[in-house]
Amino acid sequence: MLIREKVEQAIEILRESQVDCWITFVRESSMTGDPNLDFLVASDLTWHSALIITRQGSTHAIVGQLDKTAVEDLGVYQEVVGYVEGIRKPFQDVVTKVNPNSIAVNYSQDSEVADGLTHGMYLTLHEILSEIGLGEKIISAQKVVSSLRARKTAVEIDRIKKAIEHTLEIFAQVQPFIKAGRSEKEIAAFMASEVEKRKLSFAWDPSSCPAVFTGPDTAEAHYQPTARKVEKGHVLNMDFGVRYKGYCSDLQRTFYLLEDGETVAPEEVQRGFETINTSIELSRKALKPGVPGWEIDSVARNHLLSEGYDEFPHGLGHQVGRFAHDGTALLGPTWEKYAGKPYEPIEAGMVFTLEPRLKVPGRGIVTIEEMVVVTETGAEYLSSPQTELLLIR
Repeated sequence: MLIREKVEQAIEILRESQVDCWITFVRESSMTGDPNLDFLVASDLTWHSALIITRQGSTHAIVGQLDKTAVEDLGVYQEVVGYVEGIRKPFQDVVTKVNPNSIAVNYSQDSEVADGLTHGMYLTLHEILSEIGLGEKIISAQKVVSSLRARKTAVEIDRIKKAIEHTLEIFAQVQPFIKAGRSEKEIAAFMASEVEKRKLSFAWDPSSCPAVFTGPDTAEAHYQPTARKVEKGHVLNMDFGVRYKGYCSDLQRTFYLLEDGETVAPEEVQRGFETINTSIELSRKALKPGVPGWEIDSVARNHLLSEGYDEFPHGLGHQVGRFAHDGTALLGPTWEKYAGKPYEPIEAGMVFTLEPRLKVPGRGIVTIEEMVVVTETGAEYLSSPQTELLLIR
């Protein structure tokens, strides 16, 4: 079971980090859920609930009485306490027994995946722990959470691979459908229908998944398909992913619509494509454990600059997991908006996208997005790389 694997992994991470315990504290999780809750339970929790994992290997859950059976049935928590009137006393009893010197909880200034504890719940937790002299033992769980999300288990990798397979199959299906005169909306609708046929869900908001951009002067990213018609002589790119058993894919593919009489893409389009392709492969070869993400970003960014293109206005790649944008470590430049993420060292088990982009004036945006997994010695493709420009006749 995936939850058991992740709980066992959390214990290992606590030992590595020398953190005594990790507490995930939630209420009405269907409304204000913590992004890490799916690693710990299989259903929503209603009342104030505390999931406690210690570096000694003990696991505890304090939940409302009516949620108790669902948590017990997981067979993951050695102690499951159900309460009726309030969590304070049973929670304090368990934490007193654990007697931690450090208590990691889910808040972070740098990482959204480690920031699931609302301010109100933090105040409640601090108050409850302060009553037993442990309020000042609270620390950020960013390191614990980041590593837990980053280190993909075999089950997680298998699910991501399956999501990628579906995505690539749908890309292949849509290629014959693309032709001059079709709109971005029509192309997106075709792909959406294939997702529905497979009984899958989208990797992000379906209003912009897939994102379809054709020709110059588009929004370029993070925007819904429009009524703009595909034209010959234009580049068309798509950003698309699906969710399979809770895990996502996130890929981009670039097409060129041949003009009458053309058998190959114009030199400027082909050169742009080859530049992107090379930058991806160079960065993949540089990607390995221990290297900070900004160094990998600079490999791709500097290659584009050396070829005379402008630098792309975003990071080279983000982690993928239960969300299309997942994890703390980022392959990105050291810009303010990325906070400390580009400085995080790469770990084996991380799954990243590699997605540089460039503009070809008058033609459109050339971009490819591949997915790779970091190994002990480097990085391997999870997706089958796009090595040739996809031509539409």
